[in-house]
Amino acid sequence: MNGEQKITAGHRQRLAVVYLRQSSLAQVRDNTESTLRQYDLAGTAVRLGWPPARVIVIDADLGCSGRQAASRAGLQELVGRVCIGEVGIILVLEVSRLARCSADFARLLELARLADTLLADADGVYDLQEFNDRLVLGIKSTISESELHLMAGRMHAARVSVAERGRLRCRLPIGYVYDDEGDCVLDPDEQVRAAVTDVFAMFRQAGSAFGVVEAFRRRLFPRRVFGRAHAGQLRWGPLTSSRVQRMLANPTYAGAYVYGRRVDARQLQPDGTTKTVTTRRPRDQWPVLIHDHHPAYLSWSAYLDNLQILAANHTAAHARPVRESPALCQGIIRCGSCGQAMQTRYHHRSHPHGAYACDRMTSHQPTSTCRSIDAACVDAIVVDRLLSALTPAEITRTAAVADEITSRVQRRLHAAGLAVEHARYQADRAERAFSAVEPENRLVARTLETQWETRLNQLADADAALADVRAQLPVLPDSAALEHLAGDVHALWSAPTTTDRDRKRLLRTVISDVTVLPEPDRRKISIGIRWHTGATERITRSRLTAPRTPPTAMAMIRDMAPTHTNRQIAEILNTAGHHSAYNHPFNPGIVNNLRRDHNLPDPRPLQDAEITPTEAATILNISTAFIYYWSSRGYIPTRHIGPRLALTWNPAIEAECRTRAAFPPHHRSTPPRGEAL
Repeated sequence: MNGEQKITAGHRQRLAVVYLRQSSLAQVRDNTESTLRQYDLAGTAVRLGWPPARVIVIDADLGCSGRQAASRAGLQELVGRVCIGEVGIILVLEVSRLARCSADFARLLELARLADTLLADADGVYDLQEFNDRLVLGIKSTISESELHLMAGRMHAARVSVAERGRLRCRLPIGYVYDDEGDCVLDPDEQVRAAVTDVFAMFRQAGSAFGVVEAFRRRLFPRRVFGRAHAGQLRWGPLTSSRVQRMLANPTYAGAYVYGRRVDARQLQPDGTTKTVTTRRPRDQWPVLIHDHHPAYLSWSAYLDNLQILAANHTAAHARPVRESPALCQGIIRCGSCGQAMQTRYHHRSHPHGAYACDRMTSHQPTSTCRSIDAACVDAIVVDRLLSALTPAEITRTAAVADEITSRVQRRLHAAGLAVEHARYQADRAERAFSAVEPENRLVARTLETQWETRLNQLADADAALADVRAQLPVLPDSAALEHLAGDVHALWSAPTTTDRDRKRLLRTVISDVTVLPEPDRRKISIGIRWHTGATERITRSRLTAPRTPPTAMAMIRDMAPTHTNRQIAEILNTAGHHSAYNHPFNPGIVNNLRRDHNLPDPRPLQDAEITPTEAATILNISTAFIYYWSSRGYIPTRHIGPRLALTWNPAIEAECRTRAAFPPHHRSTPPRGEAL
């Protein structure tokens, strides 16, 4: 082997490491001769003077690509041994076995130079401390990386060429198989075809993937096994929502042949490593799309409709799908204090409408005015305003305003479009002038090039202005649909055949969103309604639209409040046969809420140095949730007055609480410096 004179006794006193790598498991299985040649390098190390006990073989990377080093355990072991000075020489069949990336290879060479480690391949031995050897290895590394690029480019071009003819075979979804000629055909199993057809039919009926899963609750769904000994066999199991979504998003079921829906890209991670991430291409960027390539389960237009329904159901993308719940404002109601969406919560079956609760209340970071409110109370106000607006006269005026807004927007769009057209003409004209000048006339060419760049910038500005106009388009209601409903909308709303989903769709046709506004008087509710026309209004009403405590029971509570505890009042009311507003037996909590809502006196008043949690939260301008948490952990001295809490309050406790309240919300539950109040 050339360069044996570079090997010294110091090198032979350290290890000789034979590094093996092949790019894929298929190469390991098929190219056995290459594997044997790499293992034979151990004998080469012995011939170079290393004792067999000092020769180790690292073959953990058989079947791993050399494109990146992060996922190769064998290379990581090799680098570690080099860094601690254990390795005297590294033997590989070709240097491309170490890395196909110049950056990874250069890093290894630098470490080997610092550790005085030799590198040997089929062409000879290289001393990394010599410039010529480093130059030769650098050239080899560049060549190996370019070879990888060329090979990958050829293979990708071949795949695309076959895919453009619709002949590139890939894994088919359930419901399709390849026939003897290699064509994609419907599965010959009638039961499989029926199951796939039922998925699309049920989705059109239910409108959601979970609805399809619910319909298949008592049925099994087929799948084909890929790989291993049972490849191609049919298995039956439960249907999941994720699988329904994949089926609905797969254009194969629409008879289309598609190649290149996903693309792999390497991304830099925070720790400095790279990771290959698979992303979906937009439909207009698919490299290959062949319609009517094979038999279909649904039409292309139905496939696009299904995608729109899925997008409308995607709540993580801020979509607001219509649900089956009786809460009519579900999905379009927000908290007027913090601006967050309000969730719909259901406490028990006797209260089917549930309540709207601010999201920040569940995250223990609410503002002082975040609240939850009975859904029936809000819905009654919104529905009353909706039905009063859906009269023939109001709809006629609304349609006229919508038409005027539409006309105004169309004029703005037309003007912005003309500006883009004019800017494009000027840019094309500047390009023609620049192309017509002689290249040798640089004085004129530079001027024309500057003018061309200016025109291109003006075109970009015009395109951005047109995009802004389109982004500001209001979502206007369908005037024709509203006029059709105006004749008998009240009867339609109250009809027993009208479902809650239908009522929600009608409500969302004209109302954009509803906001629960802060209201100091807890006996009142203030909400804001924003219509699709852009108009807004604020409505303040009494909360007594919700079920009320029977007057007889309420009168007894008023009489007993100054002298009886909450538990005593609840026992007397239950003995007399009275029930709460929601037809429940009374308990101390219900009586306490009534006492608070109606400002009734308590038989056990607070002492001079005590305040309530609500008063403490008001003083500190934070949520009562933190006050209750601090009291439960013993940070604030408390005593119970029935179901209520009385907090011991003095200047020292107030100062410590203010110190805690100054911390960010997620640190307020932990005492400053680990000390309890």
